[in-house]
Amino acid sequence: MNDPIPRREFLKLSLGAAGALGALATLRAAGGAAPGSPTGSSRPTRLIIRGDDMGCSHSANLALIKAYTEGIQRTIEVIVPGPWFPEAARMLAEHPGVDVGIHLAITSEWDNVKWRPLTHCPSLVDEDGYFWPMVNPNPNYPGRAIADNPWKLEDMEREFRAQIELGLKKIPRVSHVSGHMGCTGLSPEARAMTDRLTKEYGLDLDLAAHGVKGLGYAGPKKTLAEKTGSFLKMLDGLAPGGTYWFVDHPGLDDPELRAIHHIGYENVAADRQGVTDLWTSPQIKAEIERRGIQLISYRDLKA
Repeated sequence: MNDPIPRREFLKLSLGAAGALGALATLRAAGGAAPGSPTGSSRPTRLIIRGDDMGCSHSANLALIKAYTEGIQRTIEVIVPGPWFPEAARMLAEHPGVDVGIHLAITSEWDNVKWRPLTHCPSLVDEDGYFWPMVNPNPNYPGRAIADNPWKLEDMEREFRAQIELGLKKIPRVSHVSGHMGCTGLSPEARAMTDRLTKEYGLDLDLAAHGVKGLGYAGPKKTLAEKTGSFLKMLDGLAPGGTYWFVDHPGLDDPELRAIHHIGYENVAADRQGVTDLWTSPQIKAEIERRGIQLISYRDLKA
């Protein structure tokens, strides 16, 4: 399931000269684009391309790294309790330039693969000990959403804290936190608790307060052709000098990902291969360069 854009995202501001220099080193325009905007704006239009769900499958791990090394993606969100997190941590260590966020997860949405919490949090799991598949009520999974059940804030905080601490242990450069499937916005109390935790661990910064606006496809996105057209149309709407962020889920159309799906989202492999192809497309990279759009990551905002 594609994550809804959450109300708030949190970042860690890189501190000190070393952090600033590291962030500046990663602040680059696509394909060597000039830092100025062709419109004459004093600052180029800036775009954060964020790929989600590293750690949920081997296919996702491979695709997310490919979208960074060969494409326009600059930030990766990793699911710490995901079954492929150990591989994700190793791959991210091999690519120190990519910005990393902890994608806090308290759902396990796929029918053929599941993951469990890192802690004892009985109000967040089903009868088999797996996370519930959905955050909010879903007619395809009646009674099997967190919101359908008497979840407890203390269980959520315990699990979030464990995911943050393990994520920082294995990937020390983590810069921010986000919520898988919008789980951090389950209630005002959940949002306040997440805000408090991100401050405690130094992972907090409100994107909206920095004028960063969320984007989506400006049209249909079922096929690669539709994704390409809708992505280009989205670029048409970017204001000179503005800063934006765009989220999707790269994957590979392989046997593993073809076996991963849930009711209502059966074409996962083909859909996510389309994202990988879009983000590594020479046409898209050339268009971003032509427009003078600067690709940045969350951690670059401080610089």
